Amino acid sequence: MKNDTLLVHAGRDPQAHAGMVNTPVFRTSTVIFPTLASYQDRKSHGDKFVRYGRHGTPTTYAFEEAVASLEGGYKTAAVPNGLAAIVASLTAYARPGAHLLMPDSVYTPARRFCEGRLASWGVRTEFYAPRIGAGIAGRLTPDTVAVYCESPGSQTFEVQDIPAIAAAAHARGIPVIADNTWATPYFLRPFELGVDVSIHAATKYIGGHSDLMMGVITANETHWDAIHKAVDDLGYSVSPDDCYQGLRGLRTLGVRLRQQMGNAVEVARWLERQPQVAAVNYPALESHPDHALWRRDFGGAASLFAVELRPEWGGRVQALVDSLTLFGIGSSWGGYESLVNLVQAGASRTATAWTPAGPVLRLHVGMEDPQDLIADLKQGFSAAAS
Repeated sequence: MKNDTLLVHAGRDPQAHAGMVNTPVFRTSTVIFPTLASYQDRKSHGDKFVRYGRHGTPTTYAFEEAVASLEGGYKTAAVPNGLAAIVASLTAYARPGAHLLMPDSVYTPARRFCEGRLASWGVRTEFYAPRIGAGIAGRLTPDTVAVYCESPGSQTFEVQDIPAIAAAAHARGIPVIADNTWATPYFLRPFELGVDVSIHAATKYIGGHSDLMMGVITANETHWDAIHKAVDDLGYSVSPDDCYQGLRGLRTLGVRLRQQMGNAVEVARWLERQPQVAAVNYPALESHPDHALWRRDFGGAASLFAVELRPEWGGRVQALVDSLTLFGIGSSWGGYESLVNLVQAGASRTATAWTPAGPVLRLHVGMEDPQDLIADLKQGFSAAAS
């Protein structure tokens, strides 16, 4: 089935729930069994058997099944947030003496987890240039347990050649983990590119309404047991109410993404033409150095990108941001509303340099009319200039 059809039908079984089109919210901690033998034999019923609330309910399983179908993976585990998805996926392979490869453009909390907690467990993390591609083979060692990708990279939006990275890693029997939050499974099916474990902050586009905290981890059949055990060992669980919200967000994911991409492209192209702007880091633009790679692997683009301003705007950027009325100042992205934030350019990179000439803004373009957003930016530039 095509993505839009999957979004409507995945994870739904109305006849199993008295004909209700949406899977109901099942709330429970305790599950009662009819006999002692059935209680003791509960594990033989498989992953979707409801045996204790921490392990999930039919609502949880419906959401996880829908995500796995969209991703093209074997199974999915829901966890409390995006960072929990990162932590569990890395913990699944962590061991003393292990070597882990992470892109230098990785999400900063993921870097902190590697440099802090994983280092204390005896795991050595090496950060590599995001655009290394097949050159990753030269970084692999006998102790390498996983290669992690994030494409596009946080803040800088480099697109990684995941098929080339996966081919090199798989030649040595090493799994590839990828953060697919930006593209979502609607615009990128990671397992078709060679990824073994795909993670998301479902807080973002999957939830879609800025009212949900959740992460998901999808694995292929080979790596599912390791992921499932790590999630269980860490004690992660997600409320059925949140899984219901996640399912509701999934149903409109395609419609929202298509509109937000269209809005973002219009706003980004306008910004490219402004004299105050040095560069727009957005793979959907022809000017982006990885545009061809993005066109090869992705079916579309998220509505999140970065804007590099010219050096003289260093003293004006706060006035610019404060004067905006439609772009809210806040963390997160992927909701229906537009957001703006100031990027600490290059602050967390160690293997490669990113030194923009001026201040960098990260924009998330929501579902407002793009002409209204452009007008807001235009008045912001005027207010800050004066």
